[in-house]
Amino acid sequence: MSLGIGAAQTRAIAAGLERIDAQLLLAALLGVDRAWLLIHGDDALSNEQAERFERWLAQRLDGVPLAYLVGEKEFHGLMLKVDRHTLVPRPDTEVLVDWALELMPEGQAAEVVDLGTGSGAIALALAHRRPAAKVTAVDLSPGALAMARANGQALGLQVEWLQGNWWQPLAGRAFDLIVSNPPYIAGDDHHLPALRHEPLSALTPGGDGLDSLRILIADAQAHLRPGAWLLLEHGWDQAPAVADLLRAAGFRELACRNDLGGNPRASGGRRPG
Repeated sequence: MSLGIGAAQTRAIAAGLERIDAQLLLAALLGVDRAWLLIHGDDALSNEQAERFERWLAQRLDGVPLAYLVGEKEFHGLMLKVDRHTLVPRPDTEVLVDWALELMPEGQAAEVVDLGTGSGAIALALAHRRPAAKVTAVDLSPGALAMARANGQALGLQVEWLQGNWWQPLAGRAFDLIVSNPPYIAGDDHHLPALRHEPLSALTPGGDGLDSLRILIADAQAHLRPGAWLLLEHGWDQAPAVADLLRAAGFRELACRNDLGGNPRASGGRRPG
């Protein structure tokens, strides 16, 4: 007996899936939008489609991110391919991008680097909105970098992609702006089990969660031109610690931006000059 589209959605919701997730899974499965589903609820899924939907449903109920199942995620107006090599881009990270754009005058060939680029979300958003800028992106993971490069090619955006650990591939280079969304979750944070399907190394450096931020802040001034900014995403409760690190490293004009929930999410400072 065939499974109807409406019945598949009802089954998914009864199993514990949010309605929006059930609709997005079905839309991705069928290559349609959610509005189409509303008027085709009596249409039947093929056996192959029904089997794939059952697999996706089981995976989603196990906590696999929706973006991994459908293979893409929207970020700052761009549709990005994502897989298990990369974190799923979060809407809160758009706050970091918006701040960076404020510091990048349109039409100027600013040199910018995104450290720990993952899917390329930040770097590609900046390249898209500031086509005159020269954007460089670094990631340690070859798998993540391959995905980021593929996203750049698909979107027709020019970014210099470099593989390496933080500053290692940038020896002797200085930039007008440095941005990063590094791993910052503490190693014992109770949220980590729910994020188990995403790459652990991109989520947490272990310990108090600040080690990657310490590395970035300690060496940033050597890669910043005088008067240039360093902008960093961090945990909702880490803003005071990040401000202390920035201050101790000699940064000035320290500032912080809140995320969509009103929590301190990005901090930055300016190299004197």
